[in-house]
Order: sequence, then structure tokens, then C-alpha cells
Amino acid sequence: MSQLECRSLAFSYEGREVLNDISFKVNKGDYLCIVGENGAGKSTLVKGLLGLKKPNSGEIIMGDGLKPKEIGYLPQQTTIQRDFPASVKEVVLSGRLNSLGTKIFYTKKDREVCKENLKLLGIEELENKCYRNLSGGQQQRVLLARALCATSKMLLLDEPMTGLDPLASYELYQLISSLNREKGITIIMVSHDIFGAMEHASHILHIGQSQIFNGSVEAYKNSEAGRLFLKRGQFND
Repeated sequence: MSQLECRSLAFSYEGREVLNDISFKVNKGDYLCIVGENGAGKSTLVKGLLGLKKPNSGEIIMGDGLKPKEIGYLPQQTTIQRDFPASVKEVVLSGRLNSLGTKIFYTKKDREVCKENLKLLGIEELENKCYRNLSGGQQQRVLLARALCATSKMLLLDEPMTGLDPLASYELYQLISSLNREKGITIIMVSHDIFGAMEHASHILHIGQSQIFNGSVEAYKNSEAGRLFLKRGQFND
């Protein structure tokens, strides 16, 4: 059974359809990259997967024991968010908010999970540092640790490499791939970096207000859509 399945999804804003006929499955351990031009509907799809926007038709089905609150989310950062005046530990621990339920305070288990993920991502020595004083790469590691505090099953990453220098991007890619391979965490990543997607992902979903391609990376390389998009990406680079 798939962890996540989308069937004939369509979304609209103010009566105008912006995304339609989206159907794909994500199985446990997949690494899916969602690619497409600006305005293709990637952000709308992310909102749909998180339950923040209701489709006007179609359905999103979760299986294999996955629950909506078990999708760890790493959003695109704004300038204001990068300047957030909190400690690293406070930011990471906030990933446990969904698990609190009716409780008011974090539990011992919440703090243990926070500590485990700080160590897993190699940032335990930063736990008392102010988040806004970190480098871009360090901040993304903190946000990834925060997302991991919400899940051990699936991560949804929205343009995580934006604003990072090449070395920080490389390190973050390696870290995400390690979580996928060694921890078995399913990855869904929205990305403008088509070459990074081709190197690290197992599957590609290419959208352009409707579905253009869905399948393995190898199949995408040999498809007309893939060849054209890769050529355009190389030219733009």
C-alpha cells in the first residue's frame, strides 16, 4: 500500500483553476522530486498535501499507517523567518507541537527526540545559539531537525536549497539522501534544481498546471519532457 496517493487532483483560486489532473503515488522509502517552471502549481500542490488547501476535485489518500500530522515539513524561508530570535533548541523542539495534544508543556520524550535529532544532524553544539545568528546552511539543518521531530516517516521539503552556497547545498543534499537511505524516511522535495533532483531522487513528478510526467528518474531522462527540461536547465545555469 502506498504511503500517499493523489487521484485526479485539481485546485482553484477565486474560481480560476491553477492545477488539474494530478495523479501519483508515493511508496515508503521513495525520494520524489516535484519540478516545474515558476507558476506551475508546485506551491499549491504542497499546500494540498499538507491539508492547508482543499482540492476542488480529486482526493488525497494516506496509507501504510501514515497520518497527516506525521508529515514533517520544511518550508521556504522568508527574510523575517531567518531573523527569528529564538535558540536552536527552541526551534527544533517546536517540531513536537503536534504531538502535545491537550498537554501544555513538552514532555521528557519530546526533549529526548529533540536531542536525538540535534545529534543526528550534527548540530548539538549549536543548541543554545540564537537561530538568527547562524549561517544559511546551519539554519536549514535546524529546520530539518525540527521537521524530523514531527515524523520518522515522511518529509516534505519546499525548495530547501534556496539561498545556499554550493558547499552548503551539497552537504544538505547528502544529509537528506542519508535520511532516505539509512533511516528509510520518504522524501518529497519541491525543487528548481533539476540536476540535483536527477542526481539524488528516485522519482520525478513534473507539473505545469497539469501533470507532464510521473515516473522514475531513468524514465524521465529518456522522456521528451525530461530532455527538454534538462536542456533548458543547463542553458539557464
